[in-house]
Amino acid sequence: MIQAIAHAKRIAFQGEPGAYANLAAREAVEHAAAIPKPSFEDAIDAVTSGDCDLCIIPVENSLMGRIADIHHLLPDSGLHIVGEHFLPIRHQLLGLKDAKLSDIKSLYSQAPALAQCRNLIRDMKPVVHNWYDTAGSAKHVAEMGDKSCAAIASTLAGELYGLKVLKADVEDEHHNMTRFLIMSKKREDAAPGGKVVTTFVFQVKNVPAALYKAMGGFATNGVNMTKLESYQLGGSFNATQFYADIQGHPEDAPVKRALEELAFYTTRLTILGAYPAHPFREDMP
Repeated sequence: MIQAIAHAKRIAFQGEPGAYANLAAREAVEHAAAIPKPSFEDAIDAVTSGDCDLCIIPVENSLMGRIADIHHLLPDSGLHIVGEHFLPIRHQLLGLKDAKLSDIKSLYSQAPALAQCRNLIRDMKPVVHNWYDTAGSAKHVAEMGDKSCAAIASTLAGELYGLKVLKADVEDEHHNMTRFLIMSKKREDAAPGGKVVTTFVFQVKNVPAALYKAMGGFATNGVNMTKLESYQLGGSFNATQFYADIQGHPEDAPVKRALEELAFYTTRLTILGAYPAHPFREDMP
């Protein structure tokens, strides 16, 4: 096991207590205290300052895609990826203890959660309120004390704020899954030879077919690239950075050759981490 994870005492997450990131932190590093932070930047800063040993950051969702801004934050955070966690997202319709489903007239939750529960909203026809956080919406409903109000949030949020589940698993798609990265101030790579994911960012040289040539080394060396995304830097349409995940360790001979070829066509190449692949990858469709 990665020692940074094994010895961690505090892990920061973004959101209110009861957020899905809170649930991910409890599952991924169950022996560490999960510490809520207002923003992704605050969760990252908690590790760089030494207040927490780790942070857990969502990077993508199977329905919504990339988590906004994360790819901009990670390369310049000064942190290193030491693990990943896949969390099934099970949305609960939460209300006051004395509320019934027929009482609900107003619904609170974060925009992505609302978008993932369109069938429920279409059937119930409540007044919908876009809230800053799923767990925050549960907290708000509990504080209002109005049994006509409900929230869409996690089971954990319901437990923390004294709400009951009026309807369970209300998400439209039950394969809803969010991937989180576990990050540490100290780089600690997984040992070569096992099932490892390597994540890196790079910028290609401004020459014709640079990206095509840079990617060629992965194909010729038989390295499986599971993710490749681009995003603009500094507001420029000319400065593009790429974020990639591959299967394999940087010290594996095929990966090493592919990265050497990639470096020839890049102006910047930064490995963010080489970490154990989560078991969920074996079950991916």
